Amino acid sequence: MAGGKGASLGKMTQARIPVPPGFVILATAFDKFILEGSIATIIGSTLRKVDSRQTKSVVVASKEIRQVIRRTKIPSEIQKAIQQQVSKLGAHFLAVRSSATAEDGVDASWAGELESYLNVTPQNVMAAVRNCWSSLFTPRAIFYRFEKKFQKRKVSVAVVVQTMIQSEVSGVAFTVHPVTKNRNHVVIEAGYGLGEAIVGGKITPDMFVVHKKSGNIIERRISEQHMQIVRSGTGTKETKVPRQKIGLQKLSDAVVLRLAKLCLTIEQHYKKPQDIEWAFAKGKLCIVQSRPITTL
Repeated sequence: MAGGKGASLGKMTQARIPVPPGFVILATAFDKFILEGSIATIIGSTLRKVDSRQTKSVVVASKEIRQVIRRTKIPSEIQKAIQQQVSKLGAHFLAVRSSATAEDGVDASWAGELESYLNVTPQNVMAAVRNCWSSLFTPRAIFYRFEKKFQKRKVSVAVVVQTMIQSEVSGVAFTVHPVTKNRNHVVIEAGYGLGEAIVGGKITPDMFVVHKKSGNIIERRISEQHMQIVRSGTGTKETKVPRQKIGLQKLSDAVVLRLAKLCLTIEQHYKKPQDIEWAFAKGKLCIVQSRPITTL
């Protein structure tokens, strides 16, 4: 009901791993929205007309379904529950992320297929939730359904709402080396600003390899980073990295080792190698996502 992302964040919170405060709008809320809005038939018939070999067919279906979802009223009890939870968080800005219920399994990963919205104000949460719901039907997500033969299988979507972390440095980590497959290595990639710069391939991050048993950094590559993504109003923008910081190491060795230790705690908790997204702000590390590595 919480989707791969939501369930993982919940499990880590219970395990006292530092995760930004938040809540999950369960997939049952989306299902209720579809049912009460009487749009399941429209969505089903539109998907049945798709020819996945024709890009235009997929794009047209995506546009039609997303417009229907954006026009459909969210049940008042769901709106009220969301607003109450947002009020409890008390955050000025929120991260609103999709979490598909068929997501992040070992044989199928929706990572990157659905949408996330950053720096969402409490007043705009409903629109972001609706956009996350409709992102189950982006062209990429529709292609993915056909590729994985999900088109006849029920796929739903939950939404994770969290306090937005304005990262000074952020990145990804792998508890197995993603290139060499060495299970004794933790690989950490780090860049200035929000993680979208790394995930989107817009920058070359610093890279650190930490040996699990010795706890030492055994390899490091420091990159020159000229651009970073930061908050701009209720969105994000690309901005220049200050000249004096361009070639510096993004995280101190001490923080790299702290992060590696935290990643190993997550791997031990799940008992399998993990692909982790993290953020560093005001001296604190936060984990914003962890999922199994699907390429081993």
